[in-house]
Amino acid sequence: MRWIAAIELLRSERRAGVLVTVVATRGHAPREAGAKMVVAADRAWGSIGGGNLEETAVARARAMLDTSAASPEQLTLGLTDKARTDHGRQCCGGEVAVLLEPLPVVPSVAIFGVGHVGLELARILTRHDLDLHLVDSRALQLADERLHCLADSEARVQVHHSPVPELALGAVPPGTHLLVMTHDHAEDFALCDAALRCRELGSIGLIGSGAKWARFRAGLLAEGHDEESIGRIRSPIGASAVVGKEPATIAVSVAAELLRLFASAPSRTDA
Repeated sequence: MRWIAAIELLRSERRAGVLVTVVATRGHAPREAGAKMVVAADRAWGSIGGGNLEETAVARARAMLDTSAASPEQLTLGLTDKARTDHGRQCCGGEVAVLLEPLPVVPSVAIFGVGHVGLELARILTRHDLDLHLVDSRALQLADERLHCLADSEARVQVHHSPVPELALGAVPPGTHLLVMTHDHAEDFALCDAALRCRELGSIGLIGSGAKWARFRAGLLAEGHDEESIGRIRSPIGASAVVGKEPATIAVSVAAELLRLFASAPSRTDA
């Protein structure tokens, strides 16, 4: 499998990895500059030359995965019989510099309700490297012509038409941040109820007024959820510094709040 395909595989499986690239060589070296390999916790694809060079790079890459390192690192390795090594010797006589670049698991967001606000929010989020799930019980809200504005997105967008929206919770990966903003308060409540029963999800945000949240909170208590569980839901959603009721303004506010959540969340090496 080529390195590009390996990166795609890790992305689809929501697993972290490290891209290892030979960036410079001096003297004799087993591979030329530009040679690449991809390293995951339990597997590797490609080769930068084998032997101690490759084993050292793989070991360092996996140490980066263990600590969820976010910044690239560079290693310079001598290939002589005098170079100290943990993995045998290579006596090519040269020197190789390799760059190790983390390939983290990107955030996952699910927007339940692709109305005016939901679509505006999707337009903002698709400018970021993340997995975006769009869920709606109304097929017309997910029509190709309506979502055409997302065609050039950087995010990976998956569309779910679900007449019973809470069933789509099983289609999103663990750690997904949920945003509940459907056209129907009954759907919103059912989603909040179901989401609280899914411990593997990320944050849960509910659009609406303080009065709406007060009613929902009372209803969730009646459904048997305790205060700690209900505390997982943020409502109203959005950054308080961004004020306004226009769909685009609300979308900016919610996106800003999400980006802060991404930044403050612990790094994930897998889904």
